[in-house]
Amino acid sequence: MKKKVEILSPAKNLLQGMAAINAGADAVYIGAPQFGARTNATNSIDDIAELVKYAHLFKAKVFVVVNTILYDNELETCRKLIYQLYDIGVDALIIQDMAIMEMDLPPIVIHASTQANNRDAQHVNFLADAGMKRVVLARELNLDQVREISEATDVELEFFVSGALCVSFSGNCYMSVANGERSANRGSCAQNCRLPYQLIDGTGKTLIANSHLLSIKDLDLSDQLPNLIEAGVTSFKIEGRLKDIVYVKNNTSFLRKKLDTFLANNSGKYQKASSGRTFYNFEPEMDRSFNRGYTDYFVNKRKEKIGSWESPKSQGQYIGKLLEVKANGYVIENFEKLNNGDGLYFLNEDGVADGAQINIIVNDVVVPNTFKPLPIGTVIYRNSDAEFNKMVEKENSAVRKIGVSLHFTEINEGFQLVAIDEDGHQSSMTLISEKELAKSQESVIPNIKKNLGKTGNTPFIVDSIEVVLNDNWFLPISKINEIRREVLEQLIDVRVREYHREEFQIQKTEHPYPVQKLDFMYNVSNKMARAFYKRHGVTEIEKAFELQWDPGKARVMSTKYCVKYELGKCARFQRETMGEKLVEPLTLKHGENEYKLKFNCKPCEMEIWEKDAELEFIDEDEQMGYVGRR
Repeated sequence: MKKKVEILSPAKNLLQGMAAINAGADAVYIGAPQFGARTNATNSIDDIAELVKYAHLFKAKVFVVVNTILYDNELETCRKLIYQLYDIGVDALIIQDMAIMEMDLPPIVIHASTQANNRDAQHVNFLADAGMKRVVLARELNLDQVREISEATDVELEFFVSGALCVSFSGNCYMSVANGERSANRGSCAQNCRLPYQLIDGTGKTLIANSHLLSIKDLDLSDQLPNLIEAGVTSFKIEGRLKDIVYVKNNTSFLRKKLDTFLANNSGKYQKASSGRTFYNFEPEMDRSFNRGYTDYFVNKRKEKIGSWESPKSQGQYIGKLLEVKANGYVIENFEKLNNGDGLYFLNEDGVADGAQINIIVNDVVVPNTFKPLPIGTVIYRNSDAEFNKMVEKENSAVRKIGVSLHFTEINEGFQLVAIDEDGHQSSMTLISEKELAKSQESVIPNIKKNLGKTGNTPFIVDSIEVVLNDNWFLPISKINEIRREVLEQLIDVRVREYHREEFQIQKTEHPYPVQKLDFMYNVSNKMARAFYKRHGVTEIEKAFELQWDPGKARVMSTKYCVKYELGKCARFQRETMGEKLVEPLTLKHGENEYKLKFNCKPCEMEIWEKDAELEFIDEDEQMGYVGRR
């Protein structure tokens, strides 16, 4: 049996969800009225129901994120919400809080959010045995780790392939709540990682001033789709429930075309996860929408610097270098790519991220609305592409159609039109009519075919038309149009009605959890989650950070990202070129907020602690076993 491979796109709202499906998404994920990890991307039940109906027309799926941690007084509200989502036909829920697995639920499919910290085969296997049908893997995994998990379990695996990256392991960042009581695990991340910081060493010396030291580039694994499929991933997820419609359509379209190329060359093993095909009136290019520059993160292990220290804002598309400065503008390499109204991004004379908007282009001179002196050789990017945005925003920039065959035949009472779509769904209509021979000897069949093929704004495209008549009967064009319209409207209803939603009833199990003691990073914030873990053999459960924060002394982030590596000072990977070692502890400072950095070299991770935490710092040479060998 062929494996279905899926493009999963974000939907901020109904409009963007429909746009993603039109652009080729096999599934979309969207926020409900409550309990989603993006409080600015909530949607009404009615809008989600409308999206479900539209998605199912193309056999695409709708997943709803219910992925915040829950408090005791929210458990019943959440349970009722889940029943509402089930009743309107939602295909699956994406969850973080294990309390949901303890609830009396309808038979709805459950996916484990990446915030459930899905990093190893043991944990993923546990979730699968508990009833999860899909696990969204941690972004930090490499191909070998993904493959190891895939070989250990039959559960569906989903992986992020484009968009913004959380610098922390998802679900394990507490900077936001520690700084202002806005919990990322409750949907209100304040994005402290995108702020500018000073880096101070153990002597009090400022090594770096005013740089975005925790901001990292955006993810682009579009070239890794074949490798990820081979490793066991079947769903490719695009980040971006707060992004605009151009970003959603552009990223979805780009990945759709990439995946379709792979599927065409591997049709014996893999297939598309939904129906229809998309026709584009633009050429998708990911770097023409919001991005901070791109990285493949750790999918091919640690091999490049991933920081975006200059700015957390969009860098956009590389254009070229500044060749010459004129009195009122710039001569830029590849200036012909630019248009009036475009936004430019560059580093100014002080090395600080800056920008300008193009007012007009005269011959080869790019004239900005605000002239800023720049050195020759400055690298210029375009972070707002006016013409491209205008083109992609159009409703018809990506149009999705389902293939259909039409069979028009003569019957005793008149005529019949049968429509059979690419999935085998069928509808038929009868035209009751007296038969009258055409006055002309010219065949009526070409004209009938011409008018049957006019599918217009319907979701169908005619792949073949068969017309079988016993004689050259006269038929008014209006009647042909009417029967075509009615049979296609009926086919829409048939497709939605006959859509098969997978269902699964969670059964409570008692198989052992991989560990017996849970610290605050397991985010246990209610009595039902505690009951879930206790039933699975956990003996000690610490409260979630939000319920027990000790100001000034807490670990607020765990991350695979490493400031030492970014500085070329990593004893593990850059030992031969690292030069003089840094004096620890290293401290990040933004305003009154200070954080200590702790480096765990064996697992190759970094921790961020508040300034009053008492930490034991172990020399990296000792951690790596280099003591006495240098």
